[in-house]
Amino acid sequence: MTRKSPRTLISKRPDSLLAWQMKSLRVSSEAASQRLDDQLCFAVYSTAHALQRIYSRLLKQHDLTYTRYLVMLVLWERNALTVSEIGERLFLDSGTTTPLLKQLERSGLITRLRSASDERQVIVSLTESGRTLQESCSSIPNCIADAMKIGQQRAKNLQVDLEMLRTNIDLSDLARPQ
Repeated sequence: MTRKSPRTLISKRPDSLLAWQMKSLRVSSEAASQRLDDQLCFAVYSTAHALQRIYSRLLKQHDLTYTRYLVMLVLWERNALTVSEIGERLFLDSGTTTPLLKQLERSGLITRLRSASDERQVIVSLTESGRTLQESCSSIPNCIADAMKIGQQRAKNLQVDLEMLRTNIDLSDLARPQ
């Protein structure tokens, strides 16, 4: 049975809207959990996708992708980190982190050098161009905040909630390798 949208019902019979809403509420929890619009993961995914579109537009002039920008943010916070420290900070494995770092090195924004004390470790540091880029990108967070239109406090609360959600998921039995 196909469900009619509220707009269709309103245009035919305004009093049918309440009946449609009541019928929607009676959908079993099992059926409701199978609807795309009921999935938290889809809301997070589609929001992240929308944010990345805005970031892509803003970062294009700096010749950065969103993930390269994230690496730069980590290094602007604390320079001279190992590849594994950067990967941990961004929740990325070394197979993803290393190609990003190679691209940033080719762009002249970072250097990668083997640690003198432990040759297994590679230390990633900003170049002068990488440090200069920080100033050029300083307006990006404000542009993103303006696009979200939810206010600084609400954005901060949302960030805290999402970080808590990520931590809880990481600690769940389902997140553990089999």
